[in-house]
Amino acid sequence: MASCPGAASVLAACCFLALCCSPVAISLALPSRPAYSDNARPVLGILAQETDFKNFQKYGSSYIAASYVKFIESAGARVVPIRLNLSDEEYSKVFHSINGILYPGGGVNLKTSEFSRVAKIFYKKALEANERGDYFPVWGTCLGHQLLSYLTSGENLLTWTNTEDFAFPLNFIKDVKESKMFANFPDDLLQEIASEPVTSNFHFWSLSVQNFTNNQKLRSFYKILTTNVHGNVEFISTMEAYAYPVYGVQWHPEKNPFEWKNETGIPHSRTAMKVTYYIADFLVNEARKSNHRFSRKEEETEALIYNFNPVFTGKFSSFEQVYFFD
Repeated sequence: MASCPGAASVLAACCFLALCCSPVAISLALPSRPAYSDNARPVLGILAQETDFKNFQKYGSSYIAASYVKFIESAGARVVPIRLNLSDEEYSKVFHSINGILYPGGGVNLKTSEFSRVAKIFYKKALEANERGDYFPVWGTCLGHQLLSYLTSGENLLTWTNTEDFAFPLNFIKDVKESKMFANFPDDLLQEIASEPVTSNFHFWSLSVQNFTNNQKLRSFYKILTTNVHGNVEFISTMEAYAYPVYGVQWHPEKNPFEWKNETGIPHSRTAMKVTYYIADFLVNEARKSNHRFSRKEEETEALIYNFNPVFTGKFSSFEQVYFFD
């Protein structure tokens, strides 16, 4: 059989194109990007806050409810308490050692508290790091969720909703499976969350959908995932940032399995347990993407929450156990 004219040159050209268009060649041609790790030993920081409750003050000047620690540990991560009396240099060192941060619920002032001041330090560092490709998740629960709205907008945009001690289902926005937070939730669980009161709410104030929509900084930064309605106010119950691993929930996933006060607002059903599990799993897996490390094993050991003993506070507070710090 006669060969086609120029067949060898055509074949050579095809081989060259195939080589140039291979995934390896394309990756070499693109600007280098830090690869996300699969960190098997993630460590999350939980920010302490001032002991604004009178019954707490004799134990220490700041605290973290133990339920937040158990929530993180239940998904395979460890916790470092971030205290309020460190220097800027120490906060920078902590930031580069942990794999994410959680802002918990509470009752301190969004503008003037030390909780807010330190949260702002880590929020700014997190945004700057993520812009460099250095993955670092930020999570806010209840007051922490409200604090994220304040840190992003620079304004306190909360509205009175009087939603203390309520369990609600979630009103999902369309295409919630396209969100980062709920992408791996089973469909049947999402249906149960939308129809059963499985989220614990303990807040008097909320970020209304109206105030969110009217604020350009918020609506360009966050995507609304779920809302709830109480009285005449529709408020945002779950949100996530478009371009950053920043997440906020107005409800308390940590309360369902770990707080046992006789409150109607804390569901303990099987579905409620699943909600906590999947949320904790999501957050810890976000932390696994962070490449931050302690410089020495001894530093990590000294920083962990295990160096502190929780106090049983169930007799006089809404928390079963609390960690206190000076």
